[in-house]
Amino acid sequence: MNENLNSPEDKALKLNLDRSIYGTFAEIGAGQEVANWFFRVSATAGTVAKSISAYDMTISDALYGKTKRYVSQERVVDMVNYEYELLEERLNESRGEESRFFAFANTVRARGYNDTEECHGWLAIRYQIQSNRPSGTIVLHVRLLDDENVDQMEALGILGVNLIDAAYHHVGDLSDFIKSLAEFIAPGRVEIDMLKFLGEPFEMVDNRICALELVRQEMTPATVFMPDGEVVQATEAFYKTPLLVLRGSFLPVTNLHLDMLSQAGKIFPPPGGSEDARPCREVCEVSLSNLLRDGEVDLLSFLDRADTLQALGKVVMVSNCPEFHRVAATLRHYTREPVGMILSIGLLNELFKEKWSENLQGGILESFGRLFKNKLSLLVYPWRNRTGGALVTADNFNAPDHLFHLYKHFHQNGMITDIGCGDEKLLERTGREILKSAADGGEWEEWVPEEALALVRCHCDSQ
Repeated sequence: MNENLNSPEDKALKLNLDRSIYGTFAEIGAGQEVANWFFRVSATAGTVAKSISAYDMTISDALYGKTKRYVSQERVVDMVNYEYELLEERLNESRGEESRFFAFANTVRARGYNDTEECHGWLAIRYQIQSNRPSGTIVLHVRLLDDENVDQMEALGILGVNLIDAAYHHVGDLSDFIKSLAEFIAPGRVEIDMLKFLGEPFEMVDNRICALELVRQEMTPATVFMPDGEVVQATEAFYKTPLLVLRGSFLPVTNLHLDMLSQAGKIFPPPGGSEDARPCREVCEVSLSNLLRDGEVDLLSFLDRADTLQALGKVVMVSNCPEFHRVAATLRHYTREPVGMILSIGLLNELFKEKWSENLQGGILESFGRLFKNKLSLLVYPWRNRTGGALVTADNFNAPDHLFHLYKHFHQNGMITDIGCGDEKLLERTGREILKSAADGGEWEEWVPEEALALVRCHCDSQ
């Protein structure tokens, strides 16, 4: 067969013609479209053992057990596990030697009549890479961005075909795997914001690198993983959760970073949140641009920084949003509770530079309008002026003359708030100065937490 695949039909036909690939499709909710691609082309019997659409909740519960949430990671994993184990139980003896079994599942919420809620879904495949070998599972979460139900269903069907094809033909190359997921889907139609590889065949896969690659390939503006390293779908993880966010390169993680979080935590979240809100989460956000080395992402440095932050109990977020207003928009998608963004005086000064809003029709006013929308506030940590020694805070910060009154408005109305400094000695050295001192053999250990000592040493050794 010609390996030049020009359509989803080509992919489906290629899979159908591979006599070793054999499995089950299970689709619930709005997800009824993936198996259909395999029925449209020839040789369907070579691939499809069974196709089931458990649209009714009663049937779904009877097959897969009761659940609180039908469109969830837990549900889709239960589905592939049930279907895969049933397939192996019934067919392993008769065709286990010749087949690479799979179970594909999705559970989706698509656009309904007069509906404005979030449209999204979970897709998973549990499968054998080789016959008679342990299976592994790939799970992803997708946001459906088309306005019409029919368009969402088309995108979902293509994505499902792409996932199955990638599982069998691109799993050895993460970059190619992720790139192939979006084939034949126009930009702006879907957002893949979580991808995980689970099981024995993928024991060497670090899902944090998968998360990073989604951001690098612009499949999603940001991705999140927890202190235990688990990659999560951020909307689920941060539902009804106030977020205290610190932006930085975290090369290295310093005691100054920890003090910034500690001081901000004394005044955040503010009173008046939802009665059923979850406890506040501290999130350390790293922009993709801060992970580049000679134009390429430095994976070892990324993992070292992530390991350090996780050892300190922090949630890590990787984004491709250099502008603060874009980060704010992404965070607002995750939670409706208050969001506090911690920043230094230097970054506060950057916010008032026109270059960060030159692509917005409303200029800097639109930039700040987007930034402060919906319960977001800036929590400003002080800085020591190296020239005169004066302490610069949000209270005495000098905004550019033409924006002076705008800054006063933000400050007086609590959108920009001053936070204290637990130890002013921490202001004496920047992260860059700490790294230089370490490289030169000077004293530096007292400036970083114990969890960051290895990060600094590894960075110096790699230079």
